Amino acid sequence: SPPFPAGPQIVLSVYGPDFFGHDVVRGYGAVHVPFVPGRHKRTIAMFVPESTSRLQQLTSWFTGRRPEFTDPRVVAQGEGREVTRVRSQGFVTISFNIM
Repeated sequence: SPPFPAGPQIVLSVYGPDFFGHDVVRGYGAVHVPFVPGRHKRTIAMFVPESTSRLQQLTSWFTGRRPEFTDPRVVAQGEGREVTRVRSQGFVTISFNIM
């Protein structure tokens, strides 16, 4: 099957500083690009992967290295995400102006 079967998507990876000033992932999300001409607003639910153990959580907090997805297809397709622990991390609103 093709990597993006439902049409084009925008995949977001949002980064920002943590308590120690390290640049860490703040959230991932994806949305399909509308095909209908006009102005469209979409709200994207963002999420972040979580460490699976308390030791990993503590280690990642001290080192500033938190779990990240290396392949944007994981975010776009959701394939394999069902076995990954994720936490909701807010929302991003995006506007499309389609001609």
